[in-house]
Amino acid sequence: MTVLVRTADVSAREREEAWRAAVAEAFVPLDFTFSDPATFCGEISADLLGSVAVCRVTAGPHRALRTEQQIARTETPYYKLSMPLRGYVLISQEGRQASLLPGDLALYDTSRPYEVSFDDNCRLLVLMFPHRDLRLGYDAVSRLTARQVSGRTGIGALVAPLLVNLAERLDEIGGAQSARLADNVIDLLGTLYADLLTVLGHRPTDPRRTLMAKMHCFIEDRLDDPDLDPETVAAACHISVGYLHKLFRAEGTSVSRVIRERRLEQCRRDLVAPASRDQAVSAIGAHWGFLDAAHFSRIFKAAYGVSPREYRLSRDPFATAEVTAAAAAFGG
Repeated sequence: MTVLVRTADVSAREREEAWRAAVAEAFVPLDFTFSDPATFCGEISADLLGSVAVCRVTAGPHRALRTEQQIARTETPYYKLSMPLRGYVLISQEGRQASLLPGDLALYDTSRPYEVSFDDNCRLLVLMFPHRDLRLGYDAVSRLTARQVSGRTGIGALVAPLLVNLAERLDEIGGAQSARLADNVIDLLGTLYADLLTVLGHRPTDPRRTLMAKMHCFIEDRLDDPDLDPETVAAACHISVGYLHKLFRAEGTSVSRVIRERRLEQCRRDLVAPASRDQAVSAIGAHWGFLDAAHFSRIFKAAYGVSPREYRLSRDPFATAEVTAAAAAFGG
C-alpha cells in the first residue's frame, strides 16, 4: 500500500492540514475537530483494487464530518465501508448510529451528510466504491447506512476476514486479478446488504421505485440482446416510451445511458476474465451489443480512459510480457 500521510513525518503545526489533504485524496473532503491538532497522530495507506479504494487508517481521537457544502462540490457519489481492526468507531448517518468494535462493519454514503467519531486510538480498514457498483437501489441503501453488521455471524463472518486478508495481500494481486477480485468483493457486499434488507423487511412503497427496479432487472437480463432499446423496455413494462424517459430523467440519467454503462461494465469484466483471454476484443463488444468495433472502442475509451485493447493489455501480465518480449526482439 502507498502511504498518503504519516503525521509523525510533519511538524506539529502542519499536522491538521496534512491530515485534511490526505483524507480528501484517499476519500472525499471532510471537516475535522481535534482535541489537540498539534499532538494528533494518524496514518493513511491506500491502494486501488479495480474500482475499489482500499485504505488502512490509524488515527487518534478526533471527529470527521461530511457537510452539504462538500457534497455539492463532489461529482461522483460513493459508498464507504468501515471495519475497525483495533479500537472503537461511531458512525452516524440518516439519524442512525453504528457503534463498531473490531470486526464489525458499517456502510455509509458520501452523497449524504455523515459523521465519524474516534474516541480513542483506532485502526480501521475502509473500502470506498461508486454507488453504481453495489447495484442496490438508492432508496433501499438509504435504509442500510450506519447500521452495525457483525463480522462474527452470518455472511458478515465471511466478509470480515476476507477484507482483512485482502488488505494484507494487496501487493501480491496482479492487474487482471485485481479487477475481477474487486467485482467479487462488491458482489459479496451486495449479497450481505441484500440479506440485511430482507431482515429489515424492506418493501419499496413508491410504485415508481418498484417500476424502476423492474426495468433495471429487464435491462440486466437482456444486455446481450443487440435489439435492446427504450422501446423494448417500455413495451415489456407496459408503459409509454415518453413515461419511461420521464422516470429515468427523474433519476438523473436515461435508459440508453444505463444500457450503455451496464454493457460497458460487462465488457470490462470479460476483457480481463481468464476464460475470455483468447476471445477477440471486437467479439466481446459484439456479444454485449456493440456490433461496430470502432464505435465500441470509442465509447469504451470515453468511459475508462483507454481503449478496450489497452485496458486488456494493462491488466494481463502475460500479454504485457509478450509485448515487452516482442519489443526487445526488434530493438524497441
